[in-house]
Amino acid sequence: MAEQLTAPAGPVSIYAEASPNPESMKFVLNAQLLADGVSVDYPTLEAAVNSPLAQELFNFDYVGRVFIAQNFVTITKSTDHQWAQLIPELRTFLKSYIEANGPIFTVDPAAEQQAQASAAPANASEADQATSQKIIDLLDNYVRPAVEQDGGNITFKSYHEGIVTVNLQGSCSGCPSATVTLKSGIENLLKRMVPEVQSVVAEGITI
Repeated sequence: MAEQLTAPAGPVSIYAEASPNPESMKFVLNAQLLADGVSVDYPTLEAAVNSPLAQELFNFDYVGRVFIAQNFVTITKSTDHQWAQLIPELRTFLKSYIEANGPIFTVDPAAEQQAQASAAPANASEADQATSQKIIDLLDNYVRPAVEQDGGNITFKSYHEGIVTVNLQGSCSGCPSATVTLKSGIENLLKRMVPEVQSVVAEGITI
């Protein structure tokens, strides 16, 4: 069984920060939950098999999605409850759980993602692999920091014949403005910097 990963013990302060997605709230901590640049998105309880913290959050009947990054947790609600009612309960739970050194992960997400990133598609040409790396670098350096500010993340999935496919996570998934951001911001940036790119599409949203 994998060693359980936990946040550093000690006093924890948490504040809630609204995101562009009205259904998502970003809970910012003064504790480091993950290494910089690493994040994990759990769209369902079943997906959270390696995160005891996320599983506990899904026990709240209004929690529909959990996203964990370096020093924040973004929670997306699945009901019509108002955030003013939910924030105190969630903030109290997160503070108590982390101060008690509760387990956050049972498998190191950084190691998992590193293994996935190193596995290039078997049918990808050398040119496509080189283009893919350019796209990944641009997303990591220019797009991801801004998206994380909004409580979400964007990850590269594939590049083939001019089409870039990405995954939107956390507050970005289901966000009303996600389509606009994807087409007017991210797609334009990639087209300008990587001429091979013709279009950017995201899994989980309709363009």
